[in-house]
Amino acid sequence: MKHRVERKIGQETLSLETGLLAKQAAGSVLVAYGETTVLVAAATGAPRAGIDFFPLTCDYRERTAAAGKFPGGFLKREGRPTMKETLTSRLIDRPIRPLFPEGFHDEVQVQAQTLSSDRQNDADVLAMIGASAALSVSPLPFEGPLGSVRLGQVDGQFVPFPTQDQLEESDLDLVVSGSKTAILMIEGFAREMPEDRMLEALEEAHRIIVTICEMQDELVAKAGKPKKQYELPDYGPLRERLTTAYYADLKAAKAVPGKLERADAVKAVKDRAKAEVLTVEPAAVDAVSEADFSHVWHALEEQAVRELILAGTRPDGRDAKSLRPIECAVDILPRVHGSALFQRGETQALVTITLGTGKDEQRVDGLIDEYSKKFMLDYYFPSFSVGEVRPIRGPGRREIGHGALAERSVKPVLPDPDEFPYTIRVISDILESNGSSSMASVCGATLGLMAAGVPITNPVAGISVGLVKQSEDEWTLLTDIIGDEDHYGDMDFKISGSQNGITGIQLDLKINGISPAIIKATLAQSREARLEILRNMLSAIRRPREEPSAWAPRLIRTHINPEKIGPLVPLLNWCRAKTASATSANFPPSMLAMSAMSAGLAT
Repeated sequence: MKHRVERKIGQETLSLETGLLAKQAAGSVLVAYGETTVLVAAATGAPRAGIDFFPLTCDYRERTAAAGKFPGGFLKREGRPTMKETLTSRLIDRPIRPLFPEGFHDEVQVQAQTLSSDRQNDADVLAMIGASAALSVSPLPFEGPLGSVRLGQVDGQFVPFPTQDQLEESDLDLVVSGSKTAILMIEGFAREMPEDRMLEALEEAHRIIVTICEMQDELVAKAGKPKKQYELPDYGPLRERLTTAYYADLKAAKAVPGKLERADAVKAVKDRAKAEVLTVEPAAVDAVSEADFSHVWHALEEQAVRELILAGTRPDGRDAKSLRPIECAVDILPRVHGSALFQRGETQALVTITLGTGKDEQRVDGLIDEYSKKFMLDYYFPSFSVGEVRPIRGPGRREIGHGALAERSVKPVLPDPDEFPYTIRVISDILESNGSSSMASVCGATLGLMAAGVPITNPVAGISVGLVKQSEDEWTLLTDIIGDEDHYGDMDFKISGSQNGITGIQLDLKINGISPAIIKATLAQSREARLEILRNMLSAIRRPREEPSAWAPRLIRTHINPEKIGPLVPLLNWCRAKTASATSANFPPSMLAMSAMSAGLAT
């Protein structure tokens, strides 16, 4: 039986429907807004033996047929996921992952596919809503529902679910997910928006989220399935045994300064505990499996780090608001068009800038109309940056996501193409990592762009703020988190911007939401840190260079008198014919402009 709920939100009606499509899935929902529709299905399977993590997979796919288009290129069938699909898959995953109970290790897969697109209303946020709704009506122990919304700002007014045309004029592109009581995920970009206005935007987004959650509650009341019951293993005796014998040494090891030294100290305690605890015969009554040991030991490491932080001692000895030492340098590499090094503590980003012509623009095709990108930021995270060994593959979801975050954080301060017509590519190579390498990429990109002579309107810096929360009234914010604080803490809140305001904001949580008070305090604390980072950056280079590098291409513009365009047409045709047969060596790019000027056609 088909069940449907709907609400008017913004300019269109948002509807959720279940019971007609994909009935063999654990849960499926058809989400529609305007004439854009997305089908989301959730499925589950038995847990894999021996795993100690939650195997959640989220995938989003766009079929170009949804917009009445054929795929571009030679092959007329969609292949590997595009960047848009990868980023949307991450948007779906990030808010729902914390809402599965600890210890639930069943396989769960959420698949979303766009069935129709009006090319104005984006399907990504609809897929996020559909994922929560499908899990809510399924038997899975999902502690939802979650609402998601995109918010724009046009002419000073907030616009829910803005169209593509409205986003072109908007000062804000903000995606927020949350429950009826708290916010769980933020992904947003703005044109240097002040912190107090960003806070108002988040409050407005949460007001709409409550309505979307109520819609899902109504759908569950009509079509929800009984929730699956499961039992968690009893780790009490093993945890007590490890705590008694090794916890004091583990806590001391977690306070050792230096990432590698701290890791070695923790490993020494773990190896000793493992050798002594796992010596029991496998068939014995009190035998301990390696999987059980790993699970409990991880919990003890988390407890040790959190206790140290709440007591006022961070793993590397800093206080809650201090930054790690910062080093900045430009012109690190010869021949390239611009380069910079940004180091904060044990996180190091080497940035390279390349300037190109209009032919170097990236063409992007999808459900909306094809467009060209004149600015690209690519993020690379080699395994040696964290002292590991792994095969070199193509960019993963994390690299694509971090690169997109840094790219859109820097983009608002780039010059207008009419003022600076170059195509710009930024490469951020993370050579060393211990927390917040994406924000190091933002800082390094700013330095590199100024060194390359790109006239940015304002320097931009980024910082990550963490959280250890004991209760609603007892919590600690941590400026410039390191790896342990990210892994064992409750929050990774990245905020980038200039001295004028925020350009990029991203929130990921491991808990089921944070209050407005925590968000407000985080925005204030991050601004203090951002201004301090900017002061350090400007000590390396005060302002953009007057001219691009000598190795960059030279773009020459000629303004033609409109009355003399007619006589110029034969010359243009002649130049095109010559460029088709001549090499760059005997036909330089500036020849067209020189020919025009020599003919007396330039004003």
